[in-house]
Formats: sequence, structure tokens, C-alpha cells
Amino acid sequence: MTDAEDLSDVSRETREKLRALEALVKKWSPRVNLVAPSTLKDVWTRHILDSAQVFSHAPASIQSWADLGSGGGFPGLVIAVLAKGQDMPLDLTLIESDARKCAFLSTAKRELDLSFTVLNARIESVEPLDVDVVSARALAPLPNLIELAQHHLNANGVLLAPKGASFEQEIASALESWSFHCEKYPSRTSEGSAILGISEIARL
Repeated sequence: MTDAEDLSDVSRETREKLRALEALVKKWSPRVNLVAPSTLKDVWTRHILDSAQVFSHAPASIQSWADLGSGGGFPGLVIAVLAKGQDMPLDLTLIESDARKCAFLSTAKRELDLSFTVLNARIESVEPLDVDVVSARALAPLPNLIELAQHHLNANGVLLAPKGASFEQEIASALESWSFHCEKYPSRTSEGSAILGISEIARL
């Protein structure tokens, strides 16, 4: 699949910015371990395109977004690039507890001319952000992730969580402690995986 087919709805400038992000990740990752070494040769598909599809499932009217455990910037940095490409005034916060990864996120913000806030903190210690969307990628099992997300979502907010092939088991486990509405969007980059859109969250 070509770049154009992967991101046919973005501008050339946005695609170039995403390629610049790819280069930054490859430059920093050997020192800071931003992504798994086994995926470093395929950052574009495994991380950038995988993150871009999270953005595609966000409600159109969103104004605020929090990315939990941003790590190497996925999906947070990709969200920032895509929002900028659409001239979307998005209040975006990236939360990461590792100071070295926060340094990378801040460098990417400066070099790619992006707009977001970096919080070097544990997710649980951050005051509720009251956002429209929370995202998190490879952060925690769904029951734990829902608890972290609920802390920062507003009443009508949605959690967007990429999950692997065992996502149905994670949903079943989460339903033992939580009530929620769940949309399942098949992943376009990993067969058998899905992006879960979870809303109307309430503890049982």
C-alpha cells in the first residue's frame, strides 16, 4: 500500500510532517527506546498509520483531547500533526511519566511546529482534564485503562483505545466492573485488531 493510499485525505504538507516525525523517532529511539526495536524499521505502518486511524474515529466536534502514556508520541504526536493539517483548534495534552520521553515530545513539538501541552507526570496524579477524547496505545488492560480515562473525560467524552486480537476478552473483563457503550472499528494496519470507542462509562 502506498503513502497516498494510506493517507489519501491529508495534504502533502501533512504527509511531509509525518515523514519528519518518522525520522525523529528513528533518530531518538536508539537512545531513549521510543518504540520496540523490532518495529523501528517499520515506524510508518506500525506506529504512524496505526495512530492516524485513531484520529479518524474521533467525533467531528471535539475541542479537547488527552493522550495518556504518550511515550514515543503515538498516537499523541500524530494527532497533533493531523489536527494542524485540518486547521483544527484542538486543546491537546500529552501525559508521560518518563522525563526522557517528555524531552523527545517537546523536541518534536518545536521541530514540527505543533501545538500541545506536555505533562511530565503520572496519569493518576494529574487533575481531571475534562476532555472530549482520551486516547491511549499499549498502556494498560482495558479495565485499568477505562479507570484512567474516566478520570479525565467529560460526561460526553469517548475513550479511543487501539487493542490487539484479544480485544473481545478485554471488553468482557472490563464489563465485570464497568458499564459502557463500545464501538469496535476494525484496524486497517493489524488484522484481527481493533480501535475501541468507549463512551457512557459508569462503574458498576
